[in-house]
Amino acid sequence: MISAQISPGPLAQPHAKLEGPTKCTSCHGGRKESVTERCLACHQDVGWLVKQNRGFHAKNTDTPCAKCHPDHAGRDFALIKWPQGSPQRFDHTQAGWALVGKHAKAECRDCHTASFSNGPAAALSQRPSPGEGWLGLEQTCTGCHEDVHRGALSKDCTSCHDLEGWKPAPKFDHARTDYPLTGAHGKVTCDKCHASEKLTLQKDAKGRPVPLFKPVPHGECSACHSDPHRGQLGPKCAACHTTVAFAAINKQGFDHSRTRYPLLGLHARVACEKCHDFNNPSKKNPPFATCTACHQDPHAGLATLAGKTVDCAECHRVEGFTPSTYTVAQHRSAKFALEGKHLDVKCAACHLKNPPNAQQAKLGTAGVLMRPAFQACRSCHADDHGTQLANRPDKGACESCHGVNGWKPSTFTTAMHANLKVRLDGRHGEVKCTACHGPQRPGLPPLTGGATLGKVGLAISLKEVECVACHMDPHGGRYSAGGERAQAGGCLACHDTKTFHPSTIDVAAHAKYRMPLEGAHGAVPCVSCHADLKGAVTLASSLVLPTRKVPSLTFAIKEIGCTACHDSPHGDQFAHRKDRGTCEGCHGLDRFSPATRFDHDRDASFALKGAHAKVPCAKCHRPDPTVRVAGAPRVVYAPLSGKCESCHAGGTPVQRPS
Repeated sequence: MISAQISPGPLAQPHAKLEGPTKCTSCHGGRKESVTERCLACHQDVGWLVKQNRGFHAKNTDTPCAKCHPDHAGRDFALIKWPQGSPQRFDHTQAGWALVGKHAKAECRDCHTASFSNGPAAALSQRPSPGEGWLGLEQTCTGCHEDVHRGALSKDCTSCHDLEGWKPAPKFDHARTDYPLTGAHGKVTCDKCHASEKLTLQKDAKGRPVPLFKPVPHGECSACHSDPHRGQLGPKCAACHTTVAFAAINKQGFDHSRTRYPLLGLHARVACEKCHDFNNPSKKNPPFATCTACHQDPHAGLATLAGKTVDCAECHRVEGFTPSTYTVAQHRSAKFALEGKHLDVKCAACHLKNPPNAQQAKLGTAGVLMRPAFQACRSCHADDHGTQLANRPDKGACESCHGVNGWKPSTFTTAMHANLKVRLDGRHGEVKCTACHGPQRPGLPPLTGGATLGKVGLAISLKEVECVACHMDPHGGRYSAGGERAQAGGCLACHDTKTFHPSTIDVAAHAKYRMPLEGAHGAVPCVSCHADLKGAVTLASSLVLPTRKVPSLTFAIKEIGCTACHDSPHGDQFAHRKDRGTCEGCHGLDRFSPATRFDHDRDASFALKGAHAKVPCAKCHRPDPTVRVAGAPRVVYAPLSGKCESCHAGGTPVQRPS
């Protein structure tokens, strides 16, 4: 055939319209044009890419088009000879667009479609259906992907995103913006802030709102969030809240004192969620008018004042539940006013916690006994005296002898002791009670009774009522009842309770004894007559357990009369007298000389009359040197002659030897 002599074979289907001998120059051109030039003249999209130095053909300009796109092999011949044998094996890097990330997993026709072939090259394509070719795609992200930012940001998507996925945008760091995303903000979707209804957004061609990325108001939280406090706490939310969560309160910044309930004391340490239920809007603002709005009454309604149940704040502070603020003054309004030592007693000493035999439910969760018994001292205090006072009309009530100002000293006075068997007068009034009633009794025998004496070991009722029960008797019972010289009243007949020494026996009291002390005898020391006093020892104590032996003081005198103590200087000169020459016949008790009871006219045989009355006694009564008394010559009083010549001779007095 002639055509066979001109054409090497039929053209492929896409070039079928160029079939015929007159159209050969459409591809082969003249002598000055190469086939490649004619190809690019027809395939303007490829030519444009080459001129733009884009795509696979721009990198292979030295290769003739026919080498990869041979023709004249028949209508069904494929014009594209893929270097790797198929589109799927084509090294896309040679096209100037490496397939990485998610693109590497896409099928060829996922991208090379008519919908994405919208670049300048696609507009120059002569294909009836541009989507059937491989050209016309742009290398920008928006060439295939929708710009979800509606042009609000740069068209260079890779400035924030990479090819591994749209989300997250690893190249975008919100911390580099004016508003770093911290806490819960990091989990918020972009549209929550950048497409918020609070923003004034423009619309795109399709009427869709265009997100606003900058500037977005962010100076205060209220730019995005509504104020649940309705402006009561001011506009600065960040002073109290953090971005971790709305319920995460910034305790350093939040000032609870600006609320209606300032947090004081221990309340300042309580976690917010203990009071505020942020998951329940109806409980975000809990009631606070009373403590029991939050706290259970730990006293089960037993905490009352003047008979009325009161709130915790009446007795407690927010700084701590203990100690109570219930004062002593307040306690005076109670049935049991605190006085004396009770003022120093800790509350817990009377208001016991979980006392035995008490019903816990009635005490409340605190377990404190709010209404202890108080009608008697023994409601709280034990009887430290055992059963010694059980027979008293008051059954031994503590207040009979003790006061609230202190257990010691006892309020049982000396005057009250006067009603008992032993009066406390004199020195006894100064002695401590324990000296007689106590377990340690220096100088006295120890008490007996054991357990019946009680905890303090005091013997309340003593059998020792006589002086000799406690004090030693140096007289050996001579003056006691049944003694040789028994005295009514015993020891008190001669002693008083002020002091044992000296005795109360004075000159006047001595008159009741056999020898009244009259005249000069009243000035004579006792020891001059009572010789046993010479060995007496003054003791620090007269109690029955002395530390040293005491001599016996019997005061026994065998004879009564002048000669029992005095020697007679007259010998037996007056033995002839009716009184046998007793001293008191001539002498008085005031002094020995002169003999005031001797009357010369009455008692002697020679009356002193006339001039004789004026003569000194010694003129007639001279010492006899032959008889000595107490080392001195005895004076001769009788017998003497009454004749004149016995004294006078020749009318003159006789001179007798001196």
